[in-house]
Amino acid sequence: TRGYQPALLWGPKRVAANLPSRPITRPGARAGCGFLGVEGFFVVSGFLIARSAMATDLVGFLWRRVLRIFPAFWLVLVVSAVGVGPWFYRMQHGSLDGYFSRAPGGPLGYLVQNGTLEIRQYGIYDLFRDTPYGLEVNASVLNGSLWTLEYEWKCYLILGALGVFGVLHRARALVPVVALGLTILGSLHEAAPDLVRGMAPWLGDIHFVRLTALFLVGSAAALYPDRVPLDGRLALGALAVLGGTLFLSGGYHLVGVLAMAYVTLWFAYRAPERLFAFGSKNDYSYGIYVYGFLVQMVLAQLGFHRWGLPAYIGAAWLITLLCAIVSWHVVEKQALKLKSWGPGKGWAVLTRSGRPRSRPTSGDAGDN
Repeated sequence: TRGYQPALLWGPKRVAANLPSRPITRPGARAGCGFLGVEGFFVVSGFLIARSAMATDLVGFLWRRVLRIFPAFWLVLVVSAVGVGPWFYRMQHGSLDGYFSRAPGGPLGYLVQNGTLEIRQYGIYDLFRDTPYGLEVNASVLNGSLWTLEYEWKCYLILGALGVFGVLHRARALVPVVALGLTILGSLHEAAPDLVRGMAPWLGDIHFVRLTALFLVGSAAALYPDRVPLDGRLALGALAVLGGTLFLSGGYHLVGVLAMAYVTLWFAYRAPERLFAFGSKNDYSYGIYVYGFLVQMVLAQLGFHRWGLPAYIGAAWLITLLCAIVSWHVVEKQALKLKSWGPGKGWAVLTRSGRPRSRPTSGDAGDN
C-alpha cells in the first residue's frame, strides 16, 4: 500500500462522528486482503454461532454472546482513551492540559458514544491524524476495525430471533433462501443502489446487507452439515471462481462471495491439524482483531512504517499478539467463566456431532 499505510482492514465505516459513511467498496472496486478477511470471518462466525443458537434458548444464547463480545470491547475502548490517548496527546501537545475535558471529540465522548458497539466517534481530538492512514482519511482514527462489531451483534440478534420462532429447527430452509436473497441484493446494490434502498429503508445499509448475507451463508452450512460436501476438487473450483471474479470479469459480490465462503469452510475442516495447535486452548482471535488496528496506528505514529513493510508488519503482529494474550487471560477468559451463572445457568451446551467434524473451535463456538 502507498507509503505502507497501516490498518487498511476495510477502513472504518465512518471516520468521525461528523463525517458521512464511507462505502466498503465503490462500484467496480476489487476486494483486498482485509476485505476478504472480514467477509471470511462473518462466514465462520455464522457457522459457529448457528450451532450455538440451536443448542440454547434465547436468554442463554444472548448471555453467552454478551460475555464474549462486550468485556474485551469495553477494555480496548478504555485502553485507547485512558492509556494510548493521553500518552500521544502529551507527545503532540507537550502536556495533558485539556485532554480530559468534556469537549467534543474527547476521550469521554469516545467511551460513551462507542460503548454500545455502534462506533460514532472514531478518533480523539487530532490524535494519529498525521499518520499515513490519518492523512488518507483526513481525520483522527484510533481503531477503525471496531465498526464491524455492530454488524456482528446484529447478526447475533437475527439468529436468536430465528431460534425463538423455530426457524432453525422446523423451517431451516428459510436461512439459505434469505442468505441468497441478501447476496443478490448486495450485488444489485453495485449497479442500482437507489432501487435497493427503495425496497426497504434497512436495505440502504450495504454493510448490513452484505455482512448479514455472509453470516447466514455460514449459518446455512451449519444447519445442513450432511449436505455440504467437503471436497478438495470443489474447493479448487471455488478458488478459481473466486480468483476470476476478483481479478478478471467481476461478479465477486454475486458468485465470488459464495465461492469464498465454501473455500473458507473447506479450509477450516481440511487444513492440517498442526495449523490449529496454536490457540486451540486459548482463543486469541478476538483480541487480535480488536487490538490490531490500534497497534498499527501507534506504530505508524512512532514512525515504524518507515522501516519498511516487513519490519512494520512483524512489529505489529508481535505487539498485537501480546495484547491479545493479555486480553484473553485477564478479561475474556474470566468473563466466559460466568456463562454458567446468571441467565446462562442450566442451559445445555452444544454437543458437536455429525458432519462436518467439530473443528474449528474458536471463541465463537457454542460452549464459549
